[in-house]
Amino acid sequence: MKRRIVLVHAVTVAIEPVHATFRDRWPDAELVNLLDDSLARDLAEAGDLTPGMHARFAALTCYALDIGADGILFTCSAFGEAIDAARAGAPVPVLKPNEAMFLDALEQGERIGMLATFEPSVASMEADFRAVAGGKAVLRTICVPEAMRALHAGDADTHDQLLAQAAPSLRDCDALMLAQFSTSRASCAVAAAVGCPVLTSPGSAVERLRALVAPGYSGNPALRFLSHAP
Repeated sequence: MKRRIVLVHAVTVAIEPVHATFRDRWPDAELVNLLDDSLARDLAEAGDLTPGMHARFAALTCYALDIGADGILFTCSAFGEAIDAARAGAPVPVLKPNEAMFLDALEQGERIGMLATFEPSVASMEADFRAVAGGKAVLRTICVPEAMRALHAGDADTHDQLLAQAAPSLRDCDALMLAQFSTSRASCAVAAAVGCPVLTSPGSAVERLRALVAPGYSGNPALRFLSHAP
């Protein structure tokens, strides 16, 4: 039985990475995409989440439920508080972009690194991580905004190279997280530059959502890390 998974995007560059992950890990899921690509621009201009943005996330969640979602996955990491409010009381699993990745990383140790490319998302992600970690881990973050600019300009190779160049500063961590969904495309390049497991948001999220939604699926430990350094 197919399960309808609604993906809610705030940037177009997040779409293909999560679709690629579903093709690899849950190919029979029925995917529906909702895109409001003004959200990231509006957040960057406002500098913080506004009541209007909270209302928009509530509306997107209601729409996903109205069209029969069995699960909902938000793919933009800058809107944690709005997603928390929107998913309260939802009758199906609703995942924030990074919560599954945070849990997977914490199983690896107490020294966690994170590579990000979208500056407005960093504070929200760090707060979400601290809430999940409960003081049991230390997070070090490096943001490489020029990588996101390169990706938006169509230069994916430069995006990957910039992240790989930044990664060695975090090589002493127990696990390294790639913050945005769009950064997952750089996982192999990053893994080659560090000696710790590399996790991606879509990799962890798809595994967790499938375990929550698909009867009889308990997760595949071999797929929890998209890449390891050789």
